[in-house]
Amino acid sequence: MKAILFRLLFVILTTIFFTTAIAQERAKPRSGEGVTSFLKRHGYTGKAAREEFKQLNKGKLTKDGGLIIGRTYQLPTKSTKAKSTGVGSTIIEPLFGKDLQKVTIKSNELAGACLYLVSGHGGPDPGAIGKVNGKELHEDEYAYDITLRLARSLMEKGAKVHIVIQDKKDGIRNDRYLSNSKRETCMGKAIPLDQGQRLRQRCDAINRLAKEDTEKYKRSIFIHVDSRRKKEQIDVFFYHNSGSKLGKRLADNIHHTVETKYDKHQPNRGFTGTVSSRPLFVLRKSTPVATFLELGNIQNEKDRKRLVLANNRQALADWICQGIVKDYKRK
Repeated sequence: MKAILFRLLFVILTTIFFTTAIAQERAKPRSGEGVTSFLKRHGYTGKAAREEFKQLNKGKLTKDGGLIIGRTYQLPTKSTKAKSTGVGSTIIEPLFGKDLQKVTIKSNELAGACLYLVSGHGGPDPGAIGKVNGKELHEDEYAYDITLRLARSLMEKGAKVHIVIQDKKDGIRNDRYLSNSKRETCMGKAIPLDQGQRLRQRCDAINRLAKEDTEKYKRSIFIHVDSRRKKEQIDVFFYHNSGSKLGKRLADNIHHTVETKYDKHQPNRGFTGTVSSRPLFVLRKSTPVATFLELGNIQNEKDRKRLVLANNRQALADWICQGIVKDYKRK
């Protein structure tokens, strides 16, 4: 009788052990991943999952709550895993800021699309710099704000979005003059000052993600602000890699959408934005089809209105999003 009870107890304990082991999977972070992107890769996007993860891995994180490469972390239970990404469901993206981090999916227009969004420069490199009323306007801050707005618009339409350049503090801002910082990272990894290393780092990050993503429609979007003579006003213009038919098609679709919007909202203005090929490193080395946007001349007073007014930044993001939707429908 005692032998039978012992065997029964053994079976019960073994079952509990293996059930717990299965429920609490473990994984190692990739280079450049923060907690949010690490959890997102494994299907966890909510606040509850992040809090559970921190509790499960007390003592294993850095002082500022970051991950350590090579260390194995316990994943949250399946109960906190994202269950739905359909219309009406929500996604939590802390990068958008406290007030806008909750994103409700409004349509499935981009369901099955995966976008890799990269705002220009960042970290130790501010990019182009304009000066207004004694204030410095840094390219990386304005490109980043528009990129976040674009990411949110894409997610609302059901797209999977990777925000490659990240600032954990800024979020989407409505200020006219955006405060400058050097906090930006490439998915949690410090951005090098050296241009070659910086560009390679972000392309490597995109390409690593693209290997794991199963979506058939994958597109990289690089967003910059130009710097020219003060008197030179320019419209949004686009580059694609030479020989990339899909890259040209993407650039053409966004270009045409922006042009159409300007014709509607400013009928007498005209639009002179262009699409052309250029052998830029990021266009050549990004595995997904890519396009590169220059949003205006930060030195020109009229172009700056496109950047410093929050409504204009949002409009640009929405128009770019609509251009991507147009391109996606032609897949």
